[in-house]
Amino acid sequence: MATIGVMDSGLGGLSVLRRMLDILPSERYIYYADSAHCPYGEKSRDQIRERCFHIVSMMIEEGAEAIVIACNTATSAAIADLRSHFSVPFVGMEPAVKPAVGLTRSGVVGVLATAGTLNGEKYLGIKNRYEGGTRIVESVGRGFVELVENTCLRGEECERTISQSLTPLLEQGADTIVLGCTHYPFLMDSLKKCAGSGVEFIDPAPRVALHLKDVLVQNNIGLASGGEADISLYTSADPEKLQKAYSTLLAGYPEVNRSEYRP
Repeated sequence: MATIGVMDSGLGGLSVLRRMLDILPSERYIYYADSAHCPYGEKSRDQIRERCFHIVSMMIEEGAEAIVIACNTATSAAIADLRSHFSVPFVGMEPAVKPAVGLTRSGVVGVLATAGTLNGEKYLGIKNRYEGGTRIVESVGRGFVELVENTCLRGEECERTISQSLTPLLEQGADTIVLGCTHYPFLMDSLKKCAGSGVEFIDPAPRVALHLKDVLVQNNIGLASGGEADISLYTSADPEKLQKAYSTLLAGYPEVNRSEYRP
């Protein structure tokens, strides 16, 4: 059984964890939601880096053999430094622009993400690499993280908030939209309702889960041959709220074995 750490600024990384559970259903998972410091999108690089180092150190003390930075903003701000400092393998997030460029019919790809991700060198490098015959337009998903953190995934308030950030992309002709924050896939039903027919949304989580499996094999980290996942939740905020959110967002997935406060 491999022990895998997964961290995010809050609940968003659970959208990645659920795809990991689909592909690697029998491993031990340590999930950390840094909800006391959420959202990361408008924090400085140094603030994010400090939290990432603190959380990763805790996960390694708990036995993590590989760590997924399930947050685009944290990946952009800290993963290079984390890889230089720690010996465990890391898997990060990046907006799935490449597959979107291959799917668009209108020639316009939209990217919904936090300000931190859109202003980061990692995203700007990706955009420069793939923007040629395809136009790439961006919008900050303002209020999206807060909706998910409060498990407000549907309804008038949710759709009103989504429309304010989604409409500018649609008005520019985007028919393929990249979800560049791990919170956003939990809003998929409302996103599709607001966008209408003919718009494709791309969630990078399945590709990340497949990449994680490859990384574990390449690093000779033994995988379980069967059995149910062992899932521990940690948070810098309210562990009961985190466990309740897990039950709502990952209904039908294995139950959590423990939920604890860790500052």
